[in-house]
Amino acid sequence: MKPKHQRLVLALLGVAAVVGAGLLALSALQDQAAFFYAPADVKGQELPLGRAVRLGGMVAGGSIQRAADGVTVHFTVTDGKATVPVSFRGVTPDLFKEGSGVVAEGKFNPDGSFTADNLLAKHDERYMPPQMAGKMYKTDSLKQ
Repeated sequence: MKPKHQRLVLALLGVAAVVGAGLLALSALQDQAAFFYAPADVKGQELPLGRAVRLGGMVAGGSIQRAADGVTVHFTVTDGKATVPVSFRGVTPDLFKEGSGVVAEGKFNPDGSFTADNLLAKHDERYMPPQMAGKMYKTDSLKQ
């Protein structure tokens, strides 16, 4: 075989290997991908049952109810247009409270409620841990 043909065959094999690796990566990620929904997104659509998804929004005021077992929490997520009832069993993040942002990872139930496996509490860009805020004020007062 001529060197020109050998280079062409090697280039084609290289392209095929890269395409094959990309397809394998996409098929592996397809099972792991969790889609993000807001309550209004699922209100008019068919619920994605049996798939891992993320539900994001604000915790509605007055909606947090803790069960007697101490680890189950029921609350409502809203985006101002629609609401979705959520249940979570586990330890909630420190920043989880009414009126704060939350991203719940889990699955939708046939009745339209959401069962979360994991909660992520969101905060605004000005958030500072209380320990740091106290030190910052003490430092500023010493400079003056």
